[in-house]
Formats: sequence, C-alpha cells, structure tokens
Amino acid sequence: MPADAVLTLPEELRSAFKDPLGPLFTDADALLAAAGEPLIAVGDIVTYHLTQAGVIPDVAVIDGKTKREAVDAAISEAIGGYDCRYEVENPAATLSLDLLSVLHAAIDAPETTVIVVEGEEDLATLPALVAAPEGASVVYGQPDEGMVLVTVTPEVRHRMRGLLSQMTGDHAAAWAALGVDAE
Repeated sequence: MPADAVLTLPEELRSAFKDPLGPLFTDADALLAAAGEPLIAVGDIVTYHLTQAGVIPDVAVIDGKTKREAVDAAISEAIGGYDCRYEVENPAATLSLDLLSVLHAAIDAPETTVIVVEGEEDLATLPALVAAPEGASVVYGQPDEGMVLVTVTPEVRHRMRGLLSQMTGDHAAAWAALGVDAE
C-alpha cells in the first residue's frame, strides 16, 4: 500500500465497480433536473458538462485526466469559478487520508470547492456517497456511456460503506476522516 494511502482497492474487488451505481444520463440538463443538493461531481468530463450546462457543482473532484489520458486544455480551462481549491495526492487504486479529509470538509462547507487530485480520483465516488447528506447527488462518468447520477439514501450509503470495508487498509482512519461512525 502506498505510504499516503489509507485504503487500497484489492484486485478481486475491481469488478464491483464496472456497472453504474445509478441511472445513466447523456444530457446534463436532464441529469440536473433529476439531481438533489448538494451536487458532487467526480471526474473532469462530468464536471465540464455540468459547468457547460450552467451549474457549478458544490464539490468537484478532478485529476486532469479522462480514460488515463490528459483532458484537453479547453476542458481544464472551463472548469472554474469555485470559491475554494484544494490539491491532494491520491495514488491510483487508493483513497488517501488527504482526499478523504478534504472531501469531507468540502461537502460540509457552504462554499463551492474543487479538489484537484495528483494521481487518480476514480474511487472518490464511494467516500462521497458515504459522507454526503441524504438527498445529495453524486455524479461520475461512465466511460464512453455518459454520466451516472446517484442519490444518497441510507441504502446507498450502506452499500458504499460495505464496498469501502472490503478495501484493504485502516478503516477506522477512513471513517474518522469522513466524519462517520465506525461500524
């Protein structure tokens, strides 16, 4: 496990993340009409599409990449207008303590926040769904398919905690960083 990782995704759990966790949208306006608040976006392309539709997410987690390649400069430049900006390190296939802590603080903050990840932000959807309040919306990209909208419910939160619990590492530290009780 990388030194700054608190949780690491084991190889045998990777298949659990292939299917969308919620409905798939190809139109940002339709997605926004169905979304609750706060709105949390995970991924550069998703954040870009929401911004182009006129909405700055309450929290955006980006890494400057899509499908492991750098996003176009025009996409990076269009992602702006946030009240706060944080930079965190998060190695691939992990969740770092910094990412979890900043994500929790950003969800609780009244200001809009962009979290720029050095490494990979792919797994940020899970802790976002655990830390966000009931009724919140978490949006992430499903490569070559569209945007997935997940509404936070007790059932979704329980399922995501279960997936996080199957990752290897320091679960007590992860729960504390997310501001949730240990199970």
